[in-house]
Amino acid sequence: MPVRALVVDPSALAAVRLAEVPDPVPGPGQVLVDVSHVSLNHGDLNDARSGRVPVGAVLGSDAAGVVVRAAADGTGPAVGTRVVALTSGAFAERVAIDVGALAEAPKGLDLAEAVALPVAGVAALRSLRAAGLGPDKRVLVTGASGGVGRFAVQLAARAGAHVIASVGSTARGERLVGFGADEVLVGLEGLERAVDVVIDSVGGPQLVAAWNLLAPGGSVQSVGWSSGEPAVFPPYATVGPSKSLTSFVIEGDAGPDLTVLTELAAEGAITVEIGWQGPWDRFAEAAEALRGRRVSGKAVLRVTR
Repeated sequence: MPVRALVVDPSALAAVRLAEVPDPVPGPGQVLVDVSHVSLNHGDLNDARSGRVPVGAVLGSDAAGVVVRAAADGTGPAVGTRVVALTSGAFAERVAIDVGALAEAPKGLDLAEAVALPVAGVAALRSLRAAGLGPDKRVLVTGASGGVGRFAVQLAARAGAHVIASVGSTARGERLVGFGADEVLVGLEGLERAVDVVIDSVGGPQLVAAWNLLAPGGSVQSVGWSSGEPAVFPPYATVGPSKSLTSFVIEGDAGPDLTVLTELAAEGAITVEIGWQGPWDRFAEAAEALRGRRVSGKAVLRVTR
C-alpha cells in the first residue's frame, strides 16, 4: 500500500506538498519504522528549492517513530522499539532506515524531543569535536538561538569551555545563559578578545567578522548559512598566523552520536527546546516561521494518519 509523504514540488507553497509514495521495502540491514514525528531544518528548506532533492522525492533527514519490521540480517533494534534517526527521505509515514543511522530513544524521552536531535545535535557535537573543543577554549557560537546553536552552546559549556553566544536580537538570547552561555551578544558587538573555536551557522559578513576574531591555531566550522548573504574577505585577511575555516557536513553513520545525545537529553543534561510544533500538513507555516527566524530552537511536525 502507498504511504503519505512530504515531497518536493516547486509549484507548491514552500515547494513541498503531501503526496502518496510507494511503501518502502527495507534492505537486509534496514529496519522499517512507522514515523510519528519529523523535524524541520534550514537545510531541508534549501534542499526543496535548490534541486539537491529531485522533484517528487521525499524530503527530510530527521525522523522518530517505532520499528515495525526488524532488519532481515538480525542487526539493529527489535519490533516495537522507539527510535530516532538521521536518514534521507525522512518525511514519510514509513521509512526504511539503515541500522547504523538510528538510535533507540531512552525511556522518559518523548519522541517529539528526540526527533529534534539528529541533524542539529549531531552537527553541533561533531563540529565542536572537529574544532578541538576543550575546557580551556573560548568558543563563539553564531546563530546561537537556532537548533544547532542551542545544542552547541550546551555541549561546549558541558566541556568546560567559555561560551559566547551570538544572536540576532536581545529577545532571541534570553534563555541562553540558562543553557550555559557565559556571554550573550547581539551580533558580535562588544567582542574584542580572540576566540579559539567558532561554530558558525550564519555565514555572510558575520562569518568574515568571526574569522577576524579567531586566535592563531583556531578553527571556524561552517555548519550553515542562514543569512543567505555573501562573505567577502578583504585582501590579506587569510594571510598570517595559521588558523582554519572548514566546511562541515554530516557524513557516516549517525547512530553512535545519536545514542550519546539521546542519553544526555533523557538525563536532562541537555535541553531540547521546541519553538514550533504542529501537524505535518502545516509544513508551509513551519517553513515560513523557520525562514523568518521566528523559531527558537527546533520546529517539529507530527505525522498524522
